[in-house]
Amino acid sequence: MLELLVCALFTIVPDYLYRRYGQGRRLGKEITLYSVWFELRWGIVTCVMLTVGLITVIFYNHPSTTSATVFFRSVPIISEINGRVAQVHVGVSGKVAQGEPIFTLDSTSQQAAVETARRKLAEVEAALVVAKADILSFDGKIQEARSSLQQALDELQTKRELRRRNDDIVALREIEKLENLTAGREAALAATTASQAAAQTKISTLLPAERASAAAAIAQAEVELAKTVVRAGFNGHIEQFTLRPGDIVNPFMRPAGVLIPEEAGRGRLQAGFGQIEAQVMKVGMVAEVTCISKPWTVIPMVVTGVQDFIAAGQVRSGDQLIDAQQVVRPGTILTYMEPLYSGGLDGVTPGSSCIANAYSNNHDIIADKNTGTLRRIALHAVDATGVVHAMLLRIQALVLPIRTLVFSGH
Repeated sequence: MLELLVCALFTIVPDYLYRRYGQGRRLGKEITLYSVWFELRWGIVTCVMLTVGLITVIFYNHPSTTSATVFFRSVPIISEINGRVAQVHVGVSGKVAQGEPIFTLDSTSQQAAVETARRKLAEVEAALVVAKADILSFDGKIQEARSSLQQALDELQTKRELRRRNDDIVALREIEKLENLTAGREAALAATTASQAAAQTKISTLLPAERASAAAAIAQAEVELAKTVVRAGFNGHIEQFTLRPGDIVNPFMRPAGVLIPEEAGRGRLQAGFGQIEAQVMKVGMVAEVTCISKPWTVIPMVVTGVQDFIAAGQVRSGDQLIDAQQVVRPGTILTYMEPLYSGGLDGVTPGSSCIANAYSNNHDIIADKNTGTLRRIALHAVDATGVVHAMLLRIQALVLPIRTLVFSGH
C-alpha cells in the first residue's frame, strides 16, 4: 500500500491534474466513478507498472523474512553406563554449575571392582617385599654353597697330592667320589646363583610390571566408579528432568532430561531468506530485526555468515531412490546475524520468532571511478528504497504485539 501511494504521486495525481486543469474535466461530471479508468487510464497503468517494479526492486535488493529465530543448543542428559538411579541431586527444572552432580547411579559393583584392584596391588607390593627377602636368603645360600664347594675342592686337592706321592695311600675310587661331589656342589652353586638372578629379575622387571598393571586396573575401576555420578559439563539450565531414584537408566533408550548451555542463543540469530535472494545475501550486510519476545523494538544487526547450501536438498543414503517431487517446500538460505552493538539481543528470549530485514549496500560500486553515471544513479535509487523496507519493519514492530494479543485469539 505504501509503494502504491508513493507511485500514485508520480502517475495518477499528475494525470488527474492534467485532466482537471489542462482539459477542463471536472470531478463528478466528466470524471466519475464509472469513467475513472477511461479518463485516468494512462496514470493507472503507469502506477501499477511502477508499483510492481518498485516492490520487486525493494524486496529483491532489501530482502525480508518472517522465518527468523534465535536458535539455541540443547544437550541431552544421559549416562555413559547402564544402572539404577540411587540419588537425584536436582529438581525438574533449575540451574546447574559446571561439574555439579545431576544424579548418581548405584555403584556397588564399581566399588567392589575398585576394592579388588586395590587388593591386587597390595598383593603385588607384598610379593615385592617377599622377593627382596628371598634375595637376602639366596645370598646366604650362595655363600654356603661356595663354602661347601671350596671344602670339596680342598679335600680333592689333598687326596690327589697324597695319591701322587703314593698310590697306595688313597684309592682311585675315593678321588672319583670327591670329583663327583665337587661337580655336584658346583652345580648347586650355579643353581643358587641362577635362582638369585631370577629373583632379581622378578624384582626389577616382573613385579614392577604387575604393580603397574594393578595401578592401571585401579585407575580403570575408579573411572568406572566416576561414571556412576553424572555431572554437568558446563554451566546451564536443566529442563524436563523427571528422573527419580529407582529408575533404570539406559543411554541407548532416552535421555533423562535436557541441559541448555548458559550462553546458548544469547548472541546470534538465524534467519531463512528465500532462494531468490541467494545472489543478494552477503556477509557484512546491515540488517534489522524485531522479535515477539521484545516488542516495539528494532534491533540493528549485521550478517556474519551465509550458508552456501540449502537444507531442502539434503540427501541421506537409504534403500530408496530420491524423487524430486518429495521436496514439497522449497528451502531457504540460512543466514547468521549478530547484533551490531554489544548487548543488542539482551531481553530476547532464546527461541523467539522474529522478523528480519537485510539491506543492500552499493557504496563501494558507486564510489568506483569505473562505474557509469546512469548506473550510479540507479544504485543510489536502489539503496534509497531501503528506507521503505525499514519503514515497513517499524510498522510491523508496532502492529505485531497488537496482532498477536488481539487478533490471534491468544
